[in-house]
Amino acid sequence: MDASFDAVVIGRNEGARLLRALGAAQPVARQVVYVDSGSTDGSAQAARGMGVTVIELDPARPFTAARGRNAGLAALPEAEFVQFIDGDCLLEPGWPARALAHLHANPRAGLVFGRQYEAAPDASIYNWMTDWEWNKPLGPATFCAGCLMVRAGALRAIGGYNESLIAGEDDDMCHRMQAAGWQTWCIDAPMTEHDARLFALAPWWRRSLRAGHSYAELGVLHGAAADQRRRAVLWGGVLPSVAALGLLFWWPAILAVAAVYAVSGIRQWRRFCTQGLGARRAAQASGLLMLSKFAELTGMASYWRARAVGRRRKLIEYK
Repeated sequence: MDASFDAVVIGRNEGARLLRALGAAQPVARQVVYVDSGSTDGSAQAARGMGVTVIELDPARPFTAARGRNAGLAALPEAEFVQFIDGDCLLEPGWPARALAHLHANPRAGLVFGRQYEAAPDASIYNWMTDWEWNKPLGPATFCAGCLMVRAGALRAIGGYNESLIAGEDDDMCHRMQAAGWQTWCIDAPMTEHDARLFALAPWWRRSLRAGHSYAELGVLHGAAADQRRRAVLWGGVLPSVAALGLLFWWPAILAVAAVYAVSGIRQWRRFCTQGLGARRAAQASGLLMLSKFAELTGMASYWRARAVGRRRKLIEYK
């Protein structure tokens, strides 16, 4: 089996984390390309100092993760397999062999990814929730995040990533790859360590806003993320509206809505407790999960407002 692959790392002002990401990829990849999206912290120069091929994107066009990945892929025209890595992630040494073996054994596999995990999940409830979200279902039709090993020809055949998307570009790519007859595999193997460094509510809220934006746009593009949109509308919009109307016209409605939230919160609390969380941390997790519906609905609404006036939204950065 040919065990060679190339790596594309994308980043923007990742600092020391980028150097660690590049350092983890260099010993195992045939070639490493770093694509920089307007960093002001010397990332591009530092990457060049490590002997990495560096592409600095022209700031005249909007930066997106999709644009960065496409630029990296274009710089590797002969590559058969490409590992995409976000600049705040460390590649597991044993992952490439597992990924390549899976791609060779499954000729209809367009891509494969494994378990991404947080470097410090217990440092904050926000880190823990991010780690929890990374735990994707296993199988041949799962939707990846930014880190994955792709069959380069399959990605080129579907036109690469959609560079106009400021969020949800990975889900969009998986939808198009599946529509073209390719499988998008998640396998049970550690792949990358991610460093979220989320220690406050504000950046976590922006991250949830971005998720809501992607749910709305994926719905337009593919009719996807319907369940996520329904939950955001119900918990973040419908029930609060019912409570507000109850305040004006029929106060028992407020108690009914409060009871629905309480029942849901207790159910989520029990679920998190069964996953090994203590009672306090499980309560925090269930509360954040509910709060995320308000952020997601806000993100969805911002997408629809921008779409209605024909305005392109800027990147929603949370770090």
